[in-house]
Amino acid sequence: MNQPRIELNSNHTIPQLGFGTYKIDNDDAEATVLSALGVGYRHIDTAQMYANEEGVGRALVAMGDTLGIDRGDVYVTTKLNTPHHEPDDVRASFARSLEDLQTDFVDLFLIHWPMPMFYDGDFVSTYQAMEQFVASGQARSIGVSNFETYHLDTLIAGAKIAPAVNQIEIHPYFQNRGVATYCQERGIAVQAWSPLGRGGVLNDPVIIEVAHEVGATPAQVVVAWHLDKGYIAIPKSSHEERQRENLGGLEVNLTEEQLARIDDLDKGEEGRTGKHPDVFDRM
Repeated sequence: MNQPRIELNSNHTIPQLGFGTYKIDNDDAEATVLSALGVGYRHIDTAQMYANEEGVGRALVAMGDTLGIDRGDVYVTTKLNTPHHEPDDVRASFARSLEDLQTDFVDLFLIHWPMPMFYDGDFVSTYQAMEQFVASGQARSIGVSNFETYHLDTLIAGAKIAPAVNQIEIHPYFQNRGVATYCQERGIAVQAWSPLGRGGVLNDPVIIEVAHEVGATPAQVVVAWHLDKGYIAIPKSSHEERQRENLGGLEVNLTEEQLARIDDLDKGEEGRTGKHPDVFDRM
């Protein structure tokens, strides 16, 4: 199956469709990630906050013997947990992530949340510590997650390396257009977490209608919509059948008219399923 890739401003590329591991237990992560890799995913997204890096790491080690896949063929993203924004904590927690993932580099390392209410917007020093990982080769690319445009303005003004990615909530009910447009105009790749709207959009009559028209499932239609927008999407599922289904979105082609109908589903802030970055609390 063709695996489209997005060119990042770091001169690296990222598979446009990845596999998310949010809420996948550490004990289940190895088997779940190996299943996803076996189905055909080559992009795995995890985070310190998910508490499953050890399980993902076991999969990265096991995939060579069980699936014949080399580490260099799999794109790995992890993210900085919110209590670790101080530069010394950034370095210590990143070292633990590499140890848990059993790898000497990650392809992408992100600030998970800006946390302005605790750090007075001083995520710039956090990011500057992360820039050192690019210099050392321990992170191929760095970026952010859940950053609004005003967070990005502050970050870009103080950074030497432009963020390669901003991972944000995006799906047909919450299209986050202001942030997405801002990023795309500045060469920052947009990555969608909760790309299926936590499953909520899959029962929408428009999505179901388009799925019937193209001979696909609702999930495949939503994945195809993300890909057409130029977004990176990271759906997740613990079930191999659903993993295959989501990956099948790569083969779905939507017309301009069908895409426009999905665009019209945007509910703005009412469609958001997660917390707004300005009110997200520590975890």
